[in-house]
Amino acid sequence: MPRRSAGLLLHRRAGEGVELLIAHMGGPFWARRDERAWSIPKGEYEDGEEPLAVALREFAEELGRPPPPGEPVELGEFRQSGGKRVVVFALEGDLDVSRVRSNTFTTEWPPGSGRRRSFPEVDRAEWASPERARVALVAGQVPAVEALLERLARDDPAAARAG
Repeated sequence: MPRRSAGLLLHRRAGEGVELLIAHMGGPFWARRDERAWSIPKGEYEDGEEPLAVALREFAEELGRPPPPGEPVELGEFRQSGGKRVVVFALEGDLDVSRVRSNTFTTEWPPGSGRRRSFPEVDRAEWASPERARVALVAGQVPAVEALLERLARDDPAAARAG
């Protein structure tokens, strides 16, 4: 069975368009990368866990702040290149990215050294245009951006113009 994750794609109105909150993956592997090194805040879940609850929890863990109030809307399930399935929810709201403080993970670094080091899961976050997000996000998450823009265009065409 493929691994499953749930994530929250926060978005806000920006002039005539929309901006998306994206998070740069932490750790030494991603440190010098930009393109395809960003993600929607997300985390894995097990059978019996509610994907929306996981998405909200992981958002708070990875960004160090709870998501803003509002009603998340499910955008769908998207397959990443490694086979992982990600259920993505959209939420309109704002967040001060200068105050992001992620939880950490521990890994052997450098590889083969026997030394264990801790790194933040997310080392920074930013508000991005849909164009930037399409290039920055891991490829398997780009369809979630498209699904959000399609939904916004249906619900409020003016909000999706910059997409």
